Amino acid sequence: MWREIANREAGKTRPNSFKSRVTSGLSSDLQLSNHKDIVSPHRGSVNSLQVDLTEGRYLLSGAADASTAVFDVQRATEYEGGGAIAKHRHVFAIDKQHRAAHKFAVSTAIWYPIDTGLFITGSYDHYIKVWDTNSTQVVMNFKMPGKVYRAAMSPLATSHMLIAAGTEDVQVRLCDIASGAFSHTLSGHRDGVMTVEWSTSSEWVLVTGGCDGAIRFWDIRRAGCFRVLDQSRTQLGRRLPVLRRSMTNKKKTVTGNGAKQQLALGRTPGKGSVKLRMHPGLLSTQDRATAHYGAVTGSRVTEDGMYLLSAGSDSRLRLWDIESGCNTLVNFETARLQTSKPIQMATSGDSRLAFVPCMTAVKAFDLWSGETSMVLRGHYENVNCCWFSSQDQELYTGGNDRQILVWSSSKPHEDVSVAEDGDNWSD
Repeated sequence: MWREIANREAGKTRPNSFKSRVTSGLSSDLQLSNHKDIVSPHRGSVNSLQVDLTEGRYLLSGAADASTAVFDVQRATEYEGGGAIAKHRHVFAIDKQHRAAHKFAVSTAIWYPIDTGLFITGSYDHYIKVWDTNSTQVVMNFKMPGKVYRAAMSPLATSHMLIAAGTEDVQVRLCDIASGAFSHTLSGHRDGVMTVEWSTSSEWVLVTGGCDGAIRFWDIRRAGCFRVLDQSRTQLGRRLPVLRRSMTNKKKTVTGNGAKQQLALGRTPGKGSVKLRMHPGLLSTQDRATAHYGAVTGSRVTEDGMYLLSAGSDSRLRLWDIESGCNTLVNFETARLQTSKPIQMATSGDSRLAFVPCMTAVKAFDLWSGETSMVLRGHYENVNCCWFSSQDQELYTGGNDRQILVWSSSKPHEDVSVAEDGDNWSD
């Protein structure tokens, strides 16, 4: 570490390279934290976890006992062991005693992307609720046609306030917080939708995975999906980084009829009249393509928006190139995955490691080789969800044992105190 710091001070290492090396070293050396403990108030399995995207400070959890809780992961409630162990109790919890609480299991709990003043929960009671964090009151209700498996909001959105909801119904519904009504529905799946994920490179692109084994890409500004992933359509290996591709993919000049046309390498000029490209959603062979032989139980888009990791009830993990829509044929080592409910996966900040709940353990896979980098064991029952905090370089996991565990680097680090804040939430 000191050598890296000395190289950075001497100007031998670029800032981005220094940051990447430090974070990679921390995320590849995770173990059960011996200095931070989350005291869970839940009496059912923990199904969803998320740290807010604005401050990286508040952890939101949802559980099968219809409860939701918020924790401050940067300021401890109390200390034990002579100040060595920081106990983090919930700032507040909403359970069945609350007048507006869910009646059945909370399957998903997410923060409003740009403000901790709101959070959203989805439940098996067929409702999606939007909550005011300051008053812990429901400000908006959306009645869904079936059990809610997953809900998601785009972290990039500046033009819309849409919640994408995957339920046991075949249609994906977009709930508009601005109007309090459904914006529109996306039809294409032939069975329930277990995963929904927004692109990290475009606020208009939504990725959904269904019990029919299909993964579909949607541009919410247009009707129909524009891509259906096919596991038999493959490409070997990883794409070159953008900077290297810009150097190698030089354009060549094609002369015809006295005019010069710039064409990228690997592409040929069209002959005759331009043929309109048929929408993939209208092609029966592509429309029936599957990404997994069973239900798609989990999906995660990498931070750069270039790849998609998917998990299925066939106990397979697949890495997809989003630009080409091809299966990259990364051979992930054998892993047992839950098949009866969705799982929440996570990736490290540099998208080098993928954290996948594998029954009672969490396996960290190298995203590009498929090899198992770490096996994190600490839960007594099946693990349902993971969330990696890029700010603290910590992994949070929740399982059927009702516990929320913290995994951090075994390397020593300095404790950074949080400045006093009179208001717990952003206004």
